[in-house]
Amino acid sequence: MPQGRIVKALAGYYYVQDGDTLWQCRARGVFRKKGITPLVGDEVTFETNGTEGTVTEVSARTSELVRPPIANIDQAILVFSLAEPVFNPQLLDKFLVHTEAAGVDAVICLTKADLLAEPEEVERILKRCKAIGYPVIVTSSKGKHGIEDIRAYLTGHLSVFAGQSGVGKSSLLNALFNELQLETAPISQKLGRGKHTTRHVELIHLPEGGWVADTPGFSSLDFQSIEANELALYFKEMRVLLGECKFRGCLHVNEPGCSVRAAVEAGEIQSARYKHYLDFLQEIKDRKPRY
Repeated sequence: MPQGRIVKALAGYYYVQDGDTLWQCRARGVFRKKGITPLVGDEVTFETNGTEGTVTEVSARTSELVRPPIANIDQAILVFSLAEPVFNPQLLDKFLVHTEAAGVDAVICLTKADLLAEPEEVERILKRCKAIGYPVIVTSSKGKHGIEDIRAYLTGHLSVFAGQSGVGKSSLLNALFNELQLETAPISQKLGRGKHTTRHVELIHLPEGGWVADTPGFSSLDFQSIEANELALYFKEMRVLLGECKFRGCLHVNEPGCSVRAAVEAGEIQSARYKHYLDFLQEIKDRKPRY
């Protein structure tokens, strides 16, 4: 039976790319009984009947994100604007936690550099992001600045573009690939955020090899799949210190002999990042149990 990759899921249909052919498929009913939901990015086996097909098997996944719902990505391009809306470091750290938890490499892309009047502010934000240990690219879709830099990161990868609404993901993809002409919308001056111009996840095949996903924007992420004792694993600069705490099971809050808190006090871990860790930890502790 033929094999391909799901590049779009819409209205109960899965669109499977097999070479140059795109098949509109349904999923077998047995998937629902087994609790399996095919995702964009899945490599699947399918059978055809005329012009349509049926997905019969989903191959094992190398990674999976819940929001956005996508499988087998190996790289996340986290798009955050420097202005309109203003840069949100806490939300960036939350995205980084979720990409780390999914085992996906992250690249930070800072957009709308042309809208930020103070160059020193750009340098401050850039320095903060680089200090965490992630690649950082500054772009301006209007001026095409940084576009070729980010294109180089996409080749050979299955990448997802994700970030807060209105930060310019679709504009950035339009600048990267002129033929896309993805819908964009202006920032709401009243709310200070953008409209959700991307309404579903869809993979775009790159001529030079690889895939890119444009995904719906969203303003919050929950921690339903992350436990309190796991959270520090998903902060790069904390992870390397976890075996050095005095007590096993240290949550790095007020325990004596904590290597993480010592690193914060020594300036080796950014105090703002540590504060976000504490905020996320409290969010995990306060969540309601699922039954």
